[in-house]
Amino acid sequence: GKLGRYPPWPGKIVNPPKDLKKPRGKKCFFVKFFGTEDHAWIKVEQLKPYHPHKEEMIKINKGKRFQQAVDAVEEFLRKTKGKDQASSHNSTEEKNRRNSSEERGKQSTGEEKRKASLSEGKVKKGTGEGKKRVSSVSSERGSKSPLKRAQDQSPRKRGRPPKDEKDLTIPESSTVKRVMTGTVAGFKWPPSVSEPVKDSDPHFHHFLLSQTEKPAVCYQAITKKLKVCEEETGSTSIQAADSTAVNGSITPTDKKIGFLGLGLMGSGIVSNLLKMGHTVTVWNRTAEKCDLFIQEGARLGRTPAEVVSTCDITFACVSDPKAAKDLVLGPSGVLQGIRPGKCYVDMSTVDADTVTELAQVIVSRGGRFLEAPVSGNQQLSNDGMLVILAAGDRGLYEDCSSCFQAMGKTSFFLGEVGNAAKMMLIVNMVQGSFMATIAEGLTLAQVTGQSQQTLLDILNQGQLASIFLDQKCQNILQGNFKPDFYLKYIQKDLRLAIALGDSVNHPTPMAAAANEVYKRAKALDQSDNDMSAVYRAYIH
Repeated sequence: GKLGRYPPWPGKIVNPPKDLKKPRGKKCFFVKFFGTEDHAWIKVEQLKPYHPHKEEMIKINKGKRFQQAVDAVEEFLRKTKGKDQASSHNSTEEKNRRNSSEERGKQSTGEEKRKASLSEGKVKKGTGEGKKRVSSVSSERGSKSPLKRAQDQSPRKRGRPPKDEKDLTIPESSTVKRVMTGTVAGFKWPPSVSEPVKDSDPHFHHFLLSQTEKPAVCYQAITKKLKVCEEETGSTSIQAADSTAVNGSITPTDKKIGFLGLGLMGSGIVSNLLKMGHTVTVWNRTAEKCDLFIQEGARLGRTPAEVVSTCDITFACVSDPKAAKDLVLGPSGVLQGIRPGKCYVDMSTVDADTVTELAQVIVSRGGRFLEAPVSGNQQLSNDGMLVILAAGDRGLYEDCSSCFQAMGKTSFFLGEVGNAAKMMLIVNMVQGSFMATIAEGLTLAQVTGQSQQTLLDILNQGQLASIFLDQKCQNILQGNFKPDFYLKYIQKDLRLAIALGDSVNHPTPMAAAANEVYKRAKALDQSDNDMSAVYRAYIH
């Protein structure tokens, strides 16, 4: 049947009619959707395992038809259980997160439909990891229907072994749309929503901000790298980037990539771009830092202007607003290399005014601009597990798809320039305030005769338990403040977040108090230590 953009839907892979030609290009499977008479060619990237996503999808899709489809899946599984496990593997559940209340959107042409149908799950074939994958529907360019694919854990070619089932789930990577689209009648996307992104790494999630009447909704994907979040902020929904991942591997863009700034974050990012096969030219203010990457296959750029002029897309990741402006506007800076069509992606955490100014000067020269600050630390950067917050040129966001998949686990597109800067400052404000609170608690425990280790053990058994809490407490208990996130930078982010509150007359008393503690830590020469060294500001 004709498929528009729908929520994820369960389906199973079947043999196509003999007279039906397989679409050219990417690998697809012919899928029949449970509870309907719909069939479609679905790309392997758009399939997700049924069982891991079942409960989640049931919560999202309340309609009778969806329940009937789930009942049909369960009946099918009961019948085939004990018969042939392989066949059950071939059913992947299409459980993607999407709003079931969306109207049915435009119908896509045949090939587009096929592409769009299941952007969420990539079903991988091959070595024994094949799991059932639910494809979440997010059409690449006209959504398609989701499927349920039952392949048992397929291998991931991503370079990192899957850590658990979550890693195997297919990313909602393409955009939010993909994640939520399905084949069921009655679920449609508003006409304002634009097409979703192209194939993506099954472990990378793209979150889109679709600006419609609804407030932003994020759908969190469970896999390593793909989440699609749809936020509604404007007139169109942004789709994920356009890279292709086959059987879990990333197909690097053929565009030439430039990278400026090889600090704690930039170094890990460049390393992962190179590992995934991108062509990268690097530049750093202190050139010695480039040597390691030259050995790994990167090219050396002599100035920012030269890198921009010789590359298609240039990324930058520097310390603060002043450094970001100097890099663009200074001698032999980025702006001197900008010509019509050149692309610049600033990954620095700065304030919205700074990034807006940089966007204006880049665009005034015919360039394309995207802000893409990252949430994470050195370890997450090295592991390719950053969270990327992007805003600006949506087409450029899509062009960066393979790069974002190489460096991050999740990508959010937040609309117009300035939105990502604001969101990033808010995220780091929360993180910095929490870090100061942890340090305050640990020192109070110490001075009142309580065991700091026992406090950590208690916190780790409660609702505050997190990797961040555990790692930062371990740093403090071991006296190891080797920087994973510089203390001076979290203080800078708190300062900028407080200024953001000032600009809208919004109180930020918690951040203001935390900021004072970090300033004391800086006065105690802790700037170049990890943010956990804020602990030392509390020691009498």
